[in-house]
Amino acid sequence: MSETRVNLTDEQKAELQEWYAHTDALINELLEDGTNDDAVHTIEHHFSCSNFDTLEAAAISAFKEGMEVEEPEEAELENGARVFAFDVITEQYLDDDVLKKETLQMFEFAQRCNIDYDGWGTYFEE
Repeated sequence: MSETRVNLTDEQKAELQEWYAHTDALINELLEDGTNDDAVHTIEHHFSCSNFDTLEAAAISAFKEGMEVEEPEEAELENGARVFAFDVITEQYLDDDVLKKETLQMFEFAQRCNIDYDGWGTYFEE
């Protein structure tokens, strides 16, 4: 993955801090629920955009940077608006520092591509 740094606005920095808090909360919830913290977890980083061409260009860019990219999909929001989305898949342990670094990389990638970063999720591991 590219290490190009993006100059973030104060608003973007605040949003990134919210994603860091999301990371802390999600890891804690998974551990409290008994997920296997010794297991590698499949991490799905979510991206979206209302413009398909912009999203498709970002997905191609992610692929060219060596990321594992899921096929873009179309979804309808609660307000009826259409949005296009794709996921980037990684395999990670539930390590706070590693996942925050990855979150920063994905957030900056989204900023470079003019798409939205919608956080990450994973699955419970036995």
